[in-house]
Amino acid sequence: MRIIHHGAVNGVTGSCHQLDINSNSSVLIDCGLFQGAETAGKTSVEQLEITFDIKHITALIITHCHIDHVGRIPYLLAAGFNKPIYATTATAALLPLVIEDALKVGVTRNQRLIDLYLKRLKMLIKPIDYKQWFTLEVNNVEQQNSSCGYQQAKARFNVAGHILGSAYVEIELTNSALKVKSSLSRSKSDTDSKDNNNSHLIVFSGDLGASDTPLLPSPKSPIRADTLVIESTYGDKNHHNRKHRADNLRQIIERAVSDNGVVLIPAFSIGRTQELLYELEQIIFEQQQNPMWQSIDVIVDSPMAANFTKQYIQYKSLWDDEAKAVLKQQRHPLDFSQLYTIDSHQDHLAVINYLASRKKPAVVIAASGMCTGGRIVNYLQRFLTEPTADILFVGYQALGSAGRDVQTYGPKGGYVYIEGERIDIKAGVHTISGYSAHADQQDLINFVEGIQHKPKHIRIVHGDTDAKQTLAAKFRQHIPDAAIEIGTS
Repeated sequence: MRIIHHGAVNGVTGSCHQLDINSNSSVLIDCGLFQGAETAGKTSVEQLEITFDIKHITALIITHCHIDHVGRIPYLLAAGFNKPIYATTATAALLPLVIEDALKVGVTRNQRLIDLYLKRLKMLIKPIDYKQWFTLEVNNVEQQNSSCGYQQAKARFNVAGHILGSAYVEIELTNSALKVKSSLSRSKSDTDSKDNNNSHLIVFSGDLGASDTPLLPSPKSPIRADTLVIESTYGDKNHHNRKHRADNLRQIIERAVSDNGVVLIPAFSIGRTQELLYELEQIIFEQQQNPMWQSIDVIVDSPMAANFTKQYIQYKSLWDDEAKAVLKQQRHPLDFSQLYTIDSHQDHLAVINYLASRKKPAVVIAASGMCTGGRIVNYLQRFLTEPTADILFVGYQALGSAGRDVQTYGPKGGYVYIEGERIDIKAGVHTISGYSAHADQQDLINFVEGIQHKPKHIRIVHGDTDAKQTLAAKFRQHIPDAAIEIGTS
């Protein structure tokens, strides 16, 4: 058994992990797009091409449909991949929407070609419910020695709480004839006791959700993990608690719009946008005696975000108990009266001009979350130079992204280059880390400590260098019997 990483080891983007079951069979876990600094020095083709051999790949397993986990799927298909793509039921519904948008933005506007890609994609997608085991195809080899690997494999999804449909994946490898030790073992004494039963359980965390977030339930640890591959986006940080971040959100917006300015919130179309809408509706509900909150417009300028919000409403059975209780109060946390959604590009440009000329407060949520493209770029170009405007970051900004530059240099009165144009930052710049959809350091530690049969091997991926190293040190303190390593490409 071997795990190879084709992304998410030098940063937080491009998630793609290959699990070699035996010398003839492998599965991929995610196939995501690189963003920010991880694209430096690479042509657009080099960023997207599939450089690894797919001959023995028998399946692709998707943890969730953020672009940094699924964005290279069109190129995987173009390379000849025609095996099953397993995803949770909700992710299977969202995935074609994400891929269609990715194709339009990064590949082609030719609708005929897009439709051909989507038709092929939909033929390969296999929706699977949470907690349901499914069998993975394994091409067996002659069992002449222990290096042959395992002969059977099955997998299942568990709630990750990151975005709608997100999951961590358990993959159980078994072999009725051989006792095979993971290649991740440091020594013979490191061999997991489960290997005596000829099975090995690998858990890929995908992106784990933060505890106590709106809308979705928090992830629960698996009972067992012999090998754990875990993300570390916030491996060196802890978020503010939910009440603190909600108070911060209210206070920052109140200060920001006191001069009737606009508040821009860059947010991913899936997950972050819906959580923000939930929290904003809650504030508006609680501030019924406050004229400002009753008059403020909340604008979602993203057709994709609007489509995903509809999917969130359709799959409200996956919401947590708190969100379901709000619905019972006849409130609509994702569809309230002060919410406006913008569809066409023409309307998008009209809204920018309207906001620039009017004197009424507004909150605008637009993608992309790291300001690397999408409609938020036009807003930044128009409003970054305005002292009455404010930019509010509520999610992780990757090194090298425009969002990270605004976040870093804006409070110092600096500047940023957007599409080759230098823009002086005069708008206010704020950050609330607690709204990240990612687990923080303590959440990650709790996830591992909650595993009853602790992993003997932990490999840390999907984080900047400091985050991975800090989390590795914490794991060595809390799980001293485990072999801890940082994934490399």
